[in-house]
This record gives sequence, C-alpha cells and structure tokens, in this order.
Amino acid sequence: MSPVITSLTPSFGPPAGFNSVVITGSGFANVGPLTVRFGTTATTFTIDSNTQITAIVPPGTGTVNVTVQVLLDGTSNPLPYIYGGAVPTLTSINPASGSAAGGATVVLTGTNLTGATAVSFGGTPATSFTVNSSTQITAVTPAHSAGAVSVTVTTAVGTSNGVAFTYIAVPTLTGVSPSSGAPSGGAVVVLTGTGLTGATGVSFGGTPATLFTVNSDTQITVLTPAHSAGTVSITVTTAGGTSNGVAFTYIVVPTLTGVTPSSGPPSGGAVVVLTGTGLTGATGVSFGGTPATLFTVNSDTQITVLTPAHSAGTVSVTVTTPGGTSNGVTYTYVSGLAPVNLGTAATFAVLGAATVTNTGATAITGNLGVSPGTAVTGFPPGTVTGGAIHAGDAVAAQARTDLQTAYTDAAGRTPTATVTTDLGGQTLTSGVYHAVAGIGLNGTVTLDGQGNPNAVFIFQAGTTLITGASSVVSLINGATANNVFWQVGSSATLGTNTNFAGSILAFTSVTVTGGTTANGDILALNGAITLDTNTITAV
Repeated sequence: MSPVITSLTPSFGPPAGFNSVVITGSGFANVGPLTVRFGTTATTFTIDSNTQITAIVPPGTGTVNVTVQVLLDGTSNPLPYIYGGAVPTLTSINPASGSAAGGATVVLTGTNLTGATAVSFGGTPATSFTVNSSTQITAVTPAHSAGAVSVTVTTAVGTSNGVAFTYIAVPTLTGVSPSSGAPSGGAVVVLTGTGLTGATGVSFGGTPATLFTVNSDTQITVLTPAHSAGTVSITVTTAGGTSNGVAFTYIVVPTLTGVTPSSGPPSGGAVVVLTGTGLTGATGVSFGGTPATLFTVNSDTQITVLTPAHSAGTVSVTVTTPGGTSNGVTYTYVSGLAPVNLGTAATFAVLGAATVTNTGATAITGNLGVSPGTAVTGFPPGTVTGGAIHAGDAVAAQARTDLQTAYTDAAGRTPTATVTTDLGGQTLTSGVYHAVAGIGLNGTVTLDGQGNPNAVFIFQAGTTLITGASSVVSLINGATANNVFWQVGSSATLGTNTNFAGSILAFTSVTVTGGTTANGDILALNGAITLDTNTITAV
C-alpha cells in the first residue's frame, strides 16, 4: 500500500531551504527503501515513526509537490510546499508595558504569524505563547531588566520587525515619615523609594489609601486610612508590580482615667499625676485648651505634669499622642485656696484614734472608725448608714494615715487673717483664719462663698475649738461644708444643739454634746471621740 501524506508543518519556507519540515501521514516505517522529494529534488530525512518524517527542505522556488516514494509500494499523494512565503510582520502589542518581573499576558497583532516558532522580548524568549490566528499571538512576558525592548516573532520564513515593549521596574520602598499615626487615619505621611511613577495603589496592611499623590519617581504623599492599632506593612503598586513593605505603626488612642490631685490654684505650678493607657509618646497635655509646658511620661499608664496657669473653674485635661487625643478628665482651678485633701478619711463621718463612745440615738451617715484603738461603743443604740464600722482594721488605719497628712497640710497653710475674738456675729469670706490660742463660737458665724462653689475656708486653732449652746455655722452664696476645715491644736467641743458645718481635724479629741448636728467629718488624730444623740454626715 502506498504511503499517505496528511500535512506539512510548516507548508512554506525560504527559497534558500535547509529548514526542517515535519511530514505527517502513514505507511512510513518498515516499508523498505524510501525517498522524499520536493518537486523532483530528493532530500535528506529522518523517519521518526510510521506516521512522521522530518525532512530537510532543499533550495527551490515557487510551489512544489512534496511526495514520499516507497520502492515497492509506490508514491504517496502530493501536498504543496511554497518557497518564499511572506515574512511575518508586527503592528502592535497590547499592553505595551509591564513588570520587569515578567508574567504579563500581551497580545501581538500583525500578519503572517501562522507557524511562529519563537517570540522574543529583547532577546529573551517569551515564557509561553499561543498562535491564535495568522494575525494574532498571545504571549506571556519573560522577566527582563527595566527599559524598552523590541518584541519580534520568528516563523520558518524569517523574523518580523520589532514592536516596542517597556519593562517597568518593580517599585521599592525605603522609608515612611512619620512612621506612626492614629487608628482613625487621616495622617499625612511621605513614602520614599524608587520606581514610584504611575503608582495605582498604596496599601496599609491590606487597607487601600484612598488619597495619595505621586510627587516624583522617588516620593509619594499619602493620607493614612483608618486601621486597627498595631504595626502594618505599607506597599505601593505600579504597572511594574508591588513593592516591598515598610512598617507603619497605628498607635492606640490614649485614654485617661484619673488626675491626682484633682484641683489646684489658678496660678498653676501644681504637680499632678495623670493615669490612663496608651500614654507613651505623648506630645502634649492640655488643661482646658491651655498646654502644659512641662510634663514627663513615666510609663504607658502615667504622666507627671506641672499645671499651667488658668482662670478659676473646672476644665478638661487631655493628652495627645501620635495615636490621637484622649478623653478628658476634670481638674478644678480653685480660686484663692485649694481644699485640704482628706484622702480616704473623707469617707468617715467619725474617726477616732483611741475610742469612739456614744450615748443615745446618734445617727451617722458615712463610715465610723477608730485606729489604732479598737473600741467602739454605743452602736446600737447609735446607727450607721451609708458606710460601715471599721474598728482597728486596715481601712481605718489608712484613713488615719491620710488624716495625718491632711492635718499637716491644714496647719501649714499661710494665714490670710488672724482670729482674736469670738466668731459669733461675723461674716467671713474664703481664707485661712489663724488663732494663736483657741477659737470660740457663741452665736452664728456666716461663711460667704461670694458665688464661688469652690470657695475654701480654713480655721487654724492653736489650742481648742469650743462652741456655745445653739451656735450655728451658716453657709451662704455657694459656700459648701466640704470646703470648710477646722484644724484644732488640741481638742474640740461642740456645745449643746450646735448646728455645725465643716470637717474638724483635732490633734487630740472631740466631744460632741447632746442634740448637736454636724454637716462634716469629726476626726481626732490622737484621742477619743465622745458622742451624745447627734446627727453627723460625712462630706
């Protein structure tokens, strides 16, 4: 049976010949002597299998028939082979640029592309390519150094003209300034690097920045997007690919939980301690909009600050870090005098050192305690509401320690006036009133706050405080009992049915006689407290 030819690949080639053609068909193997002819010219060949021969094309012109002749079985059918087929041409490539890392899919258009055996990008073979038709090839770009290269297609007839393809360098990042900001975003940062021209995206830990400007090939200005606290990687994407990452830290917004002490003079200069979280890196501390010029960040949870001068009143204290501005905590600028800080002793309506003894139906609102002594008697019939009895326990011990501090503070205040006569019948404004000996009250003393709810009254008795029967401490125009302090050098006695206001800080003992009402704390640093059918309310 004669051999059969079904196809020639390629079916055309240059007149100079010596290119390879694959002949596909059947009846090629084990049939005895065999001859392959292009027209009348026999050529060299290799029998690859019974269905394939690879032949070397001899020189020629025009169109000739290719045949395979078997000596005993005859000659195959002919198939035409064309000498001098058209050289391929390229007219465009789309897209015309891509990453130097390669891997981009491009479409080449032109003519005579059938049978393409190679696609070259500046001498580097395409990673892969597919001939879609005689006018189109799809290719995958190989990696190549940045710059413009010539893309060519080769067929059996020859190599095409070149079309330009630009390899764009993969962008790199070398820095970001500043390198931290608030989780709320909105910070302006500058990225530096190379190959940033044409940036199409900037990412902060996977979150895209919605606003950025490419200033140059080496710089981008970007507005940070919102992101949870922590360190993220910033990358830039261009047609050349995605850059390496540089670190940016979203710093937690600071919070404040307290300020100690919580009040001070309008002149400023008081040392206060702020507590909270996220305080590291604080750049500013504000008191009602007035910046503190001196502060120290002790830790992530504490700042020590010198208060700035400010008008009297309550203000909001805030801390600013790269993470943002904290919530506010209140601080009161007290006009004239700062109150005496009683500490935990302020929760005690009655606090004695040796004993607390009661007779009758005394009503205590607040804590009742004794320390270092342990004896509390007369409860019942006396009652304690809004607090508890602390007889020689740790709570009472701490309160006595705080009382010692408060007593020292009150005794050390600089007097603004001297008391030389009985207080009865007098009207006094905020100040420190000092008596070398004792202070007496027979009648009514009026304490005038003059419209200032923070007005402070401090009385310093060198020896005793004694009130006569039915005496009164009257508070007007904003004066409050929690800002009235009676520092007594020895002991205090409140006469029968006295209506008293303010906290007594007695060095020795306090006696509260029958029917007396006290709107304030009764505190004895070293002695006993004696009660008799009284009403005492902690302030």
